[in-house]
Amino acid sequence: MRLETKTDLNETTIEKLQKLIRANIDSYNGFHESAEEIDDVELAKLFKEIGDQRSAMASQLQKFVEFNDEEAEDDGSVAAKTHRIWINIRSKINGGDPYVILIEAERGEDHIKAAYEDVLKETAGSAMNDVLTDQYAAVKAGHDKVRNLRDAYKHKSE
Repeated sequence: MRLETKTDLNETTIEKLQKLIRANIDSYNGFHESAEEIDDVELAKLFKEIGDQRSAMASQLQKFVEFNDEEAEDDGSVAAKTHRIWINIRSKINGGDPYVILIEAERGEDHIKAAYEDVLKETAGSAMNDVLTDQYAAVKAGHDKVRNLRDAYKHKSE
């Protein structure tokens, strides 16, 4: 069994990195599109910041895939595109209501958080573990912030 390094990743690790690249691209697109739909300037700013963070995380993972002479993913998933359409429809029906958009944003955050948790389990001991653990911490912080804001806006709309 050969020792895995960041420039000599096994096929499974590369496959899992590709999955996270797609998830981060989806997250970037979702946050930026939601920022355009929401009427709350502060939330729009936060969404853009989280989206930009996810774009940087995707770029970091893409570099590791490319270090291994593989072509990195550069597009999101069809499911996420469908989810963004749903967000747009719901926000238009509800007039850009922050609470409604936060519900959908939190749903997207659940997805990326679960993706990182799965990949961390599936690649335990990988050469990428430190990078993935750091990124997971950022994803979890973003998830928790969106969830807490959703809960705070729920109380405002009651």
